Amino acid sequence: MMRQMRENTKWIMLITALAFVGLMVFEWGMDMSGQSGAQLQGGEIGSIDGEPITFEEYDRFYRELYQRRQAETQEPISPAENRELEDQAWEQLVTDRLLRRELSRLGIRATDQEVLQAARYAPPPTFASNALFQTDGEFDFDKYHAFLSSPMTDPALLAELEAYYRDVIPRNRLFQRVAAGIYTPEPELWRMYRDRNETASIRYVMLEPARVVPNAAVTVTEEDIKAYYEAHREDFRQDARAQIRYVTLDARPGTEDSAAARDRAFDLRQQIVEEGADFGEVARVESADPASASRDGDVGLVRRADLPPSFAETAWSVPIGQVSLPVETQFGFHLVRVRERTDSTARLSQILIPIELTREHEDLILTRADSLEVLTENFTLERAAQDLGLAVREANVTRAQPFVPGAGSLDDGVYWAFNTAEAESEISPLFEADGMYYVIELVRRTPERVPPLEEARAAIRLRVQAQKKLERARLTARDMIDRVRQGATLEDVAAAHELQVQEAGPFTRVDFVPGIGRANAVVGAAFGLDRGKVSGVVEENDALYIVQLIEKSEASRREWEAQKDQQGRMVTAALEEARIRQFMEELRTKAEILDRRQEARAAANAPQTPTSPFF
Repeated sequence: MMRQMRENTKWIMLITALAFVGLMVFEWGMDMSGQSGAQLQGGEIGSIDGEPITFEEYDRFYRELYQRRQAETQEPISPAENRELEDQAWEQLVTDRLLRRELSRLGIRATDQEVLQAARYAPPPTFASNALFQTDGEFDFDKYHAFLSSPMTDPALLAELEAYYRDVIPRNRLFQRVAAGIYTPEPELWRMYRDRNETASIRYVMLEPARVVPNAAVTVTEEDIKAYYEAHREDFRQDARAQIRYVTLDARPGTEDSAAARDRAFDLRQQIVEEGADFGEVARVESADPASASRDGDVGLVRRADLPPSFAETAWSVPIGQVSLPVETQFGFHLVRVRERTDSTARLSQILIPIELTREHEDLILTRADSLEVLTENFTLERAAQDLGLAVREANVTRAQPFVPGAGSLDDGVYWAFNTAEAESEISPLFEADGMYYVIELVRRTPERVPPLEEARAAIRLRVQAQKKLERARLTARDMIDRVRQGATLEDVAAAHELQVQEAGPFTRVDFVPGIGRANAVVGAAFGLDRGKVSGVVEENDALYIVQLIEKSEASRREWEAQKDQQGRMVTAALEEARIRQFMEELRTKAEILDRRQEARAAANAPQTPTSPFF
């Protein structure tokens, strides 16, 4: 037992270390999100109330999130997902800094006794779920305590555990203090139970003004248009825009790179099969999959249904114990060795050779990128593109929408267009984005503005027309209701206007009702009616409804009484989490948080584009 523990100590330490940041930030419901440059190199990238945030701090959070995402998926991390991870890293860093500062202000810290008690009786989740400390699928405290007290346990692991508890315990105490005193009275618990258990079934007629009122029935005058414009000028405000022309240079691996990766995979297979090289040693040195490479290529037990088709076909056809020919997936070329398999699962190892730029292809791309940069510094964008056989394209962008069809998100270039470019026809420096280099020419920059009446006239006419149709439709709906209350059937009055009577239910107050929606005025009206009665005109989502109740079932108070204690605990837990989130938002609101990642990224791109430190 102790030998097995000692052999697993390093692995446990790794898992624990990777879990620390995530546990500290996420364990108590702090999953909040708030753009970062993938080309930052160092220095300060922001501050909180004047206290600097360094790139090194930010990078630690980013790398932890990146490693976690890699462990969760077999798919490669896309550029969009990477930007999301960068933003999450920033938000987690800010949250962590604010919490530490608040704990210091309040003097909340963990005592030695608290750390000792927590270490003995509240193991971290990564330990609690570890098979090493389980017996018959249940966590075994005897095994856990034996591990902690063993002289063979690495002291560095115990230091990591102590640091973990000295961080988590104060946060837990702070959150308990924040959430203290939350109580939900029984009438509120009953209302919540009733909303989820009382049901109604209805018949209804929906009137869509655009359909029931013809265009010819309403008139929009010039006075109407002017009055609407004056009353709603801010509704027409437009973000600042930039019209750009741009040239892109593809920097992704090509067919020659794929062929080189395939040849490398064949070479490695030959070393193993024909020259006697050890598969595990080759995997540790050559494989691009860090998780399996660290285990001599061992992937573990996998399901056939979870694998890419080409990989699965190879894994279920190569003889047990032999090394397959290279098989290509979206990740690159794999050498696969299967140790055991059934019809649906296999235990296998792999060596992954990614498809990357060869030195020759990379040199060629960099030479062309240098040429593009020099040409645009001395000639027009058209001349540079023509000399390099590239296309000049155009696009309109805003600060909030730097995405360009066919090119992707040109964050750095769009930032330059709005913040650095001094004049129209100016050409940007060379930028690097995901799988390409690019240059932008600023054609025109339009500031944020409210367009004049003439530009907004067509849109205003449609809005005023819709308002007048709604007013006419209200009159029609009221007339229909009067007729029903005078004895006509709902079907009769609906047919007179070429409308249909529809049915819905049974549904609760919190259900989504097809054709109606969730928790809106129509649902509320249904529960306010007596059986057979018809509502007044109900407006929801630019449509009008006439509702008639068919049946309504009351919630059982006796059944509520039987479960109200459990319900109360669940509601209290949800309210505590909401209170903690509100507390964290208040900390953020009171702090002056400056995010200068975008500025740092732009600065890093001048005068040359550095290599991303993240990979």
